[in-house]
Amino acid sequence: MPNKTAKPAAKATVAKPAAAKAPAAKPAAPKAPVAAAPAKAPVAAAKPAVKPAAAAPKVEEKKVVTQRQGFKANEFVVYPAHGVGQILAIEEQEIAGAKLELFVINFIKDKMTLRVPTAKVANVGMRKLSEPALVKKALETLKGRARVKRTMWSRRAQEYEAKINSGDIVAIAEVVRDLYRSESQPEQSYSERQLYEAALDRLSREIAVVQHSTETEAVKEIEAQLAKSPRRNAKAEAAEGEADAEGDTDDTDGDDTTVADEAA
Repeated sequence: MPNKTAKPAAKATVAKPAAAKAPAAKPAAPKAPVAAAPAKAPVAAAKPAVKPAAAAPKVEEKKVVTQRQGFKANEFVVYPAHGVGQILAIEEQEIAGAKLELFVINFIKDKMTLRVPTAKVANVGMRKLSEPALVKKALETLKGRARVKRTMWSRRAQEYEAKINSGDIVAIAEVVRDLYRSESQPEQSYSERQLYEAALDRLSREIAVVQHSTETEAVKEIEAQLAKSPRRNAKAEAAEGEADAEGDTDDTDGDDTTVADEAA
């Protein structure tokens, strides 16, 4: 009897280890998805790097507009109707559906900004600053004898104003010379004083920029040159005043005459 019961017990112990081996193989299955997940991340990160490269050409287009018609941004120029100004920028605007390039010119003393089409600079007479040699010629002009036409003041005033707005530095110097009055001479009339100050302002501002000095220094230099010119005497001034009062007509020849000639 004892021998028969021992055999089934041995079979039961043999079957248990077989059941323990089966769960040991299952943990190896999750390893496959963990290795595959990181492989997709580099593909998504590479896409945004392409977009910034497309915006680079737009910045280069803006930098190209720094020079037009021989004028550059930040350069000082002379605009005949307003005098010396500085080009702040060359910008493009759309007007009536058409694109237009403009010089943006700032006149600091007048507190004014002007926009001039780049294609119209020749028509308006905009020019570069005078060369030092031309400035020297203008200063030499100031030392000459004042020349006044034998015409009514209203006609001469128009001629002086036209010279001032011409932008020609030598012509402006002629106005300063002709309208200048020393302390020993009679005072200017109100209209004469206005034209004289306008011409003096245009001349001094350009000389100051060309010579890299202040306007005050330029005015002193101009006045020093004027002091070297032949002085107008009281007799000549009286003759000119009588001509204005009587309303004399133009000379038949229209030539300029010096004050000394008028006095004679």
